[in-house]
Amino acid sequence: MTDNVLLIFGMLALCLSASLASDIIPLQDFCVADPTSPVVMNGLACKDPKKVEANDFSFSGLDVAANTSNPLGSTITPVTVYQLPGLNTLEISLVRVDYAPSGVNPPHTHPRASEILTVLEGSLEVGFVTSSPENRRISKVLKKGDVFVFPVGLVHYQKNVGSGNAVALAALSSQNPGVIVIAGAVFGSVPRFGADVLGRAFQVDQGVVDYLQSKY
Repeated sequence: MTDNVLLIFGMLALCLSASLASDIIPLQDFCVADPTSPVVMNGLACKDPKKVEANDFSFSGLDVAANTSNPLGSTITPVTVYQLPGLNTLEISLVRVDYAPSGVNPPHTHPRASEILTVLEGSLEVGFVTSSPENRRISKVLKKGDVFVFPVGLVHYQKNVGSGNAVALAALSSQNPGVIVIAGAVFGSVPRFGADVLGRAFQVDQGVVDYLQSKY
């Protein structure tokens, strides 16, 4: 009897952990996001189904190359629930990434999603870093048509290693995956981290910390 009870509780725990690790599972045909709703909740409130139209499920523009004239040499064009309301509760989103030659999508993490990336044009070095204390960097150079997956929550990056522009399309397992760019989060936080904290963390003096913070 005790073994059966433990088995039942174990299965419940697994089900609960799985449900907490993903977006809200829809209990109806769709829940088109209503950004004007005053309701505060985990996710976005549903639009009245009677007012839903085809445009709520459509997005245009991923065929357009983005301007990459910026310090990173890369630009993200997102298609999350905020651009495509019909994604609400569906646990998926999409981004297009354009890279100038030597452009970088810098080390970052998505707190709520795994990512699968496909190279459409050019050649990219991609990789991610495993969790501490191993901190192992797993990387690979991808060509047109190659696919690579970044596990949820792990720091990852891409760099254009080809001679021309590059383009990638990535799918993510959340309607709102979120993004934390490591350098910006550490050196551009509001309010700032104390120089003593970052100095110890990176083993550098205050002048280096001040310089890096001035960039964000």
